Amino acid sequence: MNNIELVIFFQFFIGLFAAVNPLGIMPIFVSLTAHQDPVERNKTAYTASLAVAAILVVSLLAGQLLLDFFSISLDSFRVAGGLLLVSIAFTMMSGKLGEDKQNKQEQSESVSREQIGVVPLAMPLLAGPGAISSTIVYASRYPNSVDTLGLIGTICIFAAGIWGLLRLAPAIVKFLGQTGINVITRIMGLILAALGIEFIANGLRALFPGLS
Repeated sequence: MNNIELVIFFQFFIGLFAAVNPLGIMPIFVSLTAHQDPVERNKTAYTASLAVAAILVVSLLAGQLLLDFFSISLDSFRVAGGLLLVSIAFTMMSGKLGEDKQNKQEQSESVSREQIGVVPLAMPLLAGPGAISSTIVYASRYPNSVDTLGLIGTICIFAAGIWGLLRLAPAIVKFLGQTGINVITRIMGLILAALGIEFIANGLRALFPGLS
């Protein structure tokens, strides 16, 4: 594995972290699990991280098949995915947590569901449209088996990181406070916006060669 591949995997990891924004989701996680004891909360964190890994790996492996089925070119999907990432990024930079990933109906339904680790935590709050779009773009851009295994490994490391952060969520939220969480969310939004613009620019250059 050369340095270029390591850079790709690192860029993918940073992009996922910005798209998922687990630090921004922490207050929601603490709120949803307020009725649980520490053991149950840790189990919920484990379930959520496992579900995130499963959702993103399936997106990685089946994303290109989905594009082919609907006759959508990778470059068109890059532009669409980039616009989606930029839209989510602007919401994050305005300090709105989770509103771009979960509508009011999903929020009301989640109250009555016992398995909140899968819904709404894993889907749509953590593995939402932005993370799935980013995963499909990287899978299509680097389709060989070595890169695919590397991207799967990156997803697994990322999911393990989410598990660790969610386990520490009550302490982190208490330490950072809402202001600290909002600052980090805005920074992640800025990174996500830059990633989205990069997707859009690459897609447009391929769709309209005269722009390059």
